[in-house]
Amino acid sequence: MKLFEESMYRLIVETSTNLPGDVRRAVNRGRASEDAATRAGLALATIAQNIEMAEQEVSPICQDTGMPTFIVHTPVGANQIEMKKAIYSAVIRATKDGKLRPNSVDSLTGANSGDNLGPGTPVIHFEQWEQDQVDVRLILKGGGCENKNIQYSLPADLEGLGKAGRDLDGIRKCIMHAVYQAQGQGCSAGFIGVGIGGDRTTGYELAKHQLFRHVEDVNPNEDLAKLEDYILENANKLGIGTMGFGGEVTLLGCKIGAMNRLPASFFVSVAYNCWAFRRQGVLIEPETGEITDWLYEAGSEVQMNANSETAVSQAEDAGPSDSKGREVVLQTPISEEQIRSLRVGDVVVIRGEMHTGRDALHKYLMDHDAPIDLNGSVIYHCGPVMMQDEEGWHVKAAGPTTSIREEPYQGDILKKFGIRAVIGKGGMGSKTLQALQEHGGVYLNAIGGAAQYYARCIKKVNGVDFMEFGIPEAMWHLEVDGFAAIVTMDSHGNSLHADVSKDSAEKLAMFKEPVFS
Repeated sequence: MKLFEESMYRLIVETSTNLPGDVRRAVNRGRASEDAATRAGLALATIAQNIEMAEQEVSPICQDTGMPTFIVHTPVGANQIEMKKAIYSAVIRATKDGKLRPNSVDSLTGANSGDNLGPGTPVIHFEQWEQDQVDVRLILKGGGCENKNIQYSLPADLEGLGKAGRDLDGIRKCIMHAVYQAQGQGCSAGFIGVGIGGDRTTGYELAKHQLFRHVEDVNPNEDLAKLEDYILENANKLGIGTMGFGGEVTLLGCKIGAMNRLPASFFVSVAYNCWAFRRQGVLIEPETGEITDWLYEAGSEVQMNANSETAVSQAEDAGPSDSKGREVVLQTPISEEQIRSLRVGDVVVIRGEMHTGRDALHKYLMDHDAPIDLNGSVIYHCGPVMMQDEEGWHVKAAGPTTSIREEPYQGDILKKFGIRAVIGKGGMGSKTLQALQEHGGVYLNAIGGAAQYYARCIKKVNGVDFMEFGIPEAMWHLEVDGFAAIVTMDSHGNSLHADVSKDSAEKLAMFKEPVFS
């Protein structure tokens, strides 16, 4: 199989940079269901633009290329040891070429391997079958949506829904609750795979396997087909909306599978996937390792009807804040007076220098000084994909990461260093909101997954600190222009995220009564 390594490299690149056709159609259906002149409408327009940009640039759709997970079916007698070696080599090459972000981190030391290899990474599942071809499928599921996976053990009492029993209605309640608890932190509008039964491990595996189904297929089990349709229709009535901004489109797909279980156990496992639903597959000729067919429709066959000015023009013309916001340009460093003038719903366009910071940096700054003056600065929750050449560092992808992980640190760091704005996705909690109010700061929600859209706004890499943390966790100093995000938490105690969460909790209670007999 001389060409197998090259085929695996091609599979990785295609999966990372080009959303397949069935996913694109689902995003287009979502856009058609949403009012364009809203925060959610702006988010969906930006998403569509980002999808096309990633394809054109052959760059990652989202900077978090996740845990590469391969499902490989091989004929009897295939050398799985050599195939695994070839996959490892392809992963190393794709990481070096900026198609994958180095995401393999030692759980004890925090050290990043730098090449996406390490104990347990990438994930490769082999299974033999009685067919002549090799079937390889790959999913790149980012950490933000992976963190919103959830597993229920029935019977259970669920917030807003009451008792969930060991029946179809109990399963229905679990799935509705799973969508509710994700809010916008998993980069909604999303897709979910559900596994009913099994043990705790196989239940999650079954749920993730559902994500390999085509978005438009029909479940052969009549009861599960009805449940899938029910969830897709009613999850969109929760009002969570794209990015958790509120709106009509919260879920783009739902796939459910079932397996047998132990009498004492009844697990419902939900694998949540963001809108950047990156999965692809190939059939391989076993003698040569060549790709004979792609298993999901090519993304280039489905247009997103986006153009390079879509998001910017909406921000300017519609003020995409449900007709209540305005656009404000801020040059860093930013004053407290400028921040106090902002309100939830305003579109802020940043110019000047901003600094990335994620988990490792926030933990460090709690007990140490910053390497630079952060007074009046902007911190961006982002782990970019970076490439270096003789001219220096270049940003290949730079969308926001989920901010709630920094909740234990953010308020203290805001006040300690005089930071005025925090950019991320999914919002933050009460401790950060209080600090924003006391200190004079704002939280700006960027569009999750829009890694190419934001990379284009970064004009120069001014420097980097803490490379020992690894590329995603290092503190990058970035010169930006035209970097747009929406104020979702202001210095007056207002939080769009808290409002949407409260509203969706009230709507969730509407689904308490039995539906399936």
